[in-house]
Amino acid sequence: MTVTFSSTVSLDPVEIEIARNRLESISEEVGMTLIRTSYSPNIKDRRDCSAGVYGPTGELISQAEHIPLHLGLMPTLIGRAIAEYGADRLRAGDVLMTNNPYLGGSHLPDICVITPVFFDSELVALVANMAHHVDVGGMTPSSMATHSTEIFQEGIRIPPLRLMAEGNQQDEVLSIVLMNIRTADKTRGDLMAQVAANRLGERRIHELLSEWGPDGFKTSCRALLEYTDRRTRAAIAELPDGKGKFTDSLEHNGVAPDDIRIVADVSVEGDELFVDLSETDDQALGAVNCSFAVAEACVAYVVKVLADPALPSNGGLMSPITVRTRPGSLVSAEFPAPVANGNTQTAQRIVDALFGAFHSFAPGHAPAASSGSMSILTMGGQDHRTGKYFSYIETYGGGQGAMSDFDGASAIHTHMTNTRNTPCEVIEREYPLLVDEYAVARGTGGRGDFSGGDGLRRTVTLTGGAATVVAATSRVAEGPWGLEGGAPGSPARICRTLSGKTKSLEAMSMFEVSSGESVTIQTAGGGGYGSSNR
Repeated sequence: MTVTFSSTVSLDPVEIEIARNRLESISEEVGMTLIRTSYSPNIKDRRDCSAGVYGPTGELISQAEHIPLHLGLMPTLIGRAIAEYGADRLRAGDVLMTNNPYLGGSHLPDICVITPVFFDSELVALVANMAHHVDVGGMTPSSMATHSTEIFQEGIRIPPLRLMAEGNQQDEVLSIVLMNIRTADKTRGDLMAQVAANRLGERRIHELLSEWGPDGFKTSCRALLEYTDRRTRAAIAELPDGKGKFTDSLEHNGVAPDDIRIVADVSVEGDELFVDLSETDDQALGAVNCSFAVAEACVAYVVKVLADPALPSNGGLMSPITVRTRPGSLVSAEFPAPVANGNTQTAQRIVDALFGAFHSFAPGHAPAASSGSMSILTMGGQDHRTGKYFSYIETYGGGQGAMSDFDGASAIHTHMTNTRNTPCEVIEREYPLLVDEYAVARGTGGRGDFSGGDGLRRTVTLTGGAATVVAATSRVAEGPWGLEGGAPGSPARICRTLSGKTKSLEAMSMFEVSSGESVTIQTAGGGGYGSSNR
């Protein structure tokens, strides 16, 4: 969301830092409250969630250091959700929820919960968090099918509507949502944790309002946006002026192997940045499409990486940046395109394409390609021990691409994801699964003056009953590219093993497993940087 500044607000540097830290601490506290009170391991252990404070129309004021993908797209989603629902319809005690990707969301499991904050009947702020739920219905457990061909196959799509109305839970709304979900108990608990976390944020903002007054609060928020705008412009101005273009590709459309181009055209002119992704191929048959807001989130992330990682994350960050996408393309998908794996696969490739474009005119600033995927594994069905549905979902780290002055990290989440791993003990306690191996895939990083990080390998065995598996990674056909003569990282691979017989699978696969069958994902190593010998 681009912020237009109508007037200059004067706060001295000390006041700006106080306001920034106070507001960021609220976002962090909302996020930690959600993590501590959630039900599912996906939020409680993996921390697949994000939180922030927003202005009345969705402009970002502050956010916690959580998931870059969530954080970059939430301002667009929240702004559009408020506009569609109608800000004039909101009342104190209301709580909205939505997961509509065509408003600017990511995919259906990511449900955004929005709480308006009023002061003397005036809407002064919004507290919001986004959490990945372990199931929202659809054709496969975990709602992350790669082979879906329309959004209706991916689960229940929720327009902006009230989960709470003036403090009262809307039981009929909640019952409709839960009726369509396999793991209703986990979803109910996680939704209530989202509501409670926002309520704490609302209370903290009221504490600020009592100290600063409504005018002081608005002044502080506006000053923070202007401050970040100035800092971002200064950081972009430090980058070399120039133009670059780079094309990278996805190797699978979710249904079958394919070659889907992502084209990034980047231009730096003084203190402004222009990114054009409009030459990217049309939206795909399978579930690798993503919303335009995901593309904007990728651009915001890359700017922080290349220009100044310490830039405050608020609406001022995108003010000097123009992003162009083509509706109906892979990176700006339109209804009814499926989107379940657009963030896990395509977002990572957008980042690689952007880095490649920057390297073409500003060598030394961008890293080599990282593992190129969030490498997701889901296993779900009815637990043979209890008869209830279970849904295991996890994304796996890989090798980080090397930079011009340091090696890439190994077995780590990179770029648009920032989750933790689920501890092996938690997996085996919560699900009918056994973790046979969890290790760094040594030697998979690309060599160079600086080496890419190694990928990781995890093998999981179903201990009883039957389950549906979705395994999706990338860079299987060809490893992540290196820079300046650095070697590519080793490709990723997916395997299934039964009775000692192992079969390699496509980059994106869905299949059924039975008791005793194992699934292995080995993620790609990062690309190396430089060709001389150290």
